[in-house]
Amino acid sequence: MDKLLSVSLAKAFQTGSSLREVGYSGRFAPSPTGPLHLGNFRTALISWLKARSSSGKWILRIDDLDTPRIFPGSIEKIKEDLLWLGLSWDDPIVFQSNRKDLYESAIKFLIEKGNIYACKCTRKTLAAISKSVAGLNIYPGRCRDLGLPLDSSNSIPNSLRLKVDKYYLQSSGDVIVRRSDGIIAYHLATVIDDLSLGITEVVRGSDLASSLPSQLAIKDDLHYEKIIYSHLPVMLNSDGTKLSKRYGGITLDYFKEKGMKSSKVIGLLASTLNLVPKYSELSCDELLSDIKQRSYQLDNLCESQFIS
Repeated sequence: MDKLLSVSLAKAFQTGSSLREVGYSGRFAPSPTGPLHLGNFRTALISWLKARSSSGKWILRIDDLDTPRIFPGSIEKIKEDLLWLGLSWDDPIVFQSNRKDLYESAIKFLIEKGNIYACKCTRKTLAAISKSVAGLNIYPGRCRDLGLPLDSSNSIPNSLRLKVDKYYLQSSGDVIVRRSDGIIAYHLATVIDDLSLGITEVVRGSDLASSLPSQLAIKDDLHYEKIIYSHLPVMLNSDGTKLSKRYGGITLDYFKEKGMKSSKVIGLLASTLNLVPKYSELSCDELLSDIKQRSYQLDNLCESQFIS
């Protein structure tokens, strides 16, 4: 382990390594920025099934760093909906807002390594200069060698970026680790959490697969641990568009208001991945038992898997 790591960060990574040796650990990490839609809960279900079928742990993490976007009551609603479905988690809930010191410690470590620089580019500038690769806008490193102050003491605050290894330049570009408004960037926080909480597999929608290079670039610079990244097909609306919180994807309240039992919703979610026949009704535990009896390989549901 790198000697430049702070005591707290080194201890957190060591704890994560020890937890990995114990066995499988998965997680569900929603943002409390509004009601979760069916696609979110389908991802949670598969992540839960993978953990339970491996006799492992399933952790609930709340990604609540982006405070301006937090929707009042969302955290309680997330917990209520998961429990209504029968998706119980292990250990106390992890709140990213309680881990800011750990994230800042990681940034300090990366600065001491000489791998961080300040970026003054606005969104408008980024839109104009970024290179599009497979639908992603890749930052071309415009501010990399400008030597801008890292402390944002100037009147216009800068964001902080990680100088990524050349291997990642074409797939992610230099990654923001702290936004210009001072909020820790999602990619940095999620990598530190996955490393320190002992996560062995990340299950998420394929719409988040594009974030993998940025997260691997950060992980390679901080602390290497083998993690499996599994990406499920995204759940679509009837018109073929992706479900999303921003555009009003169907929430559990729709089914609750119609008097539908949670077992019917579990059957619906499972049937969209052909785990059970249409119109099945079963609990999470019954679905888990069925999968075990059939020796069904949940990896078959993934559009892609990457181990790094």
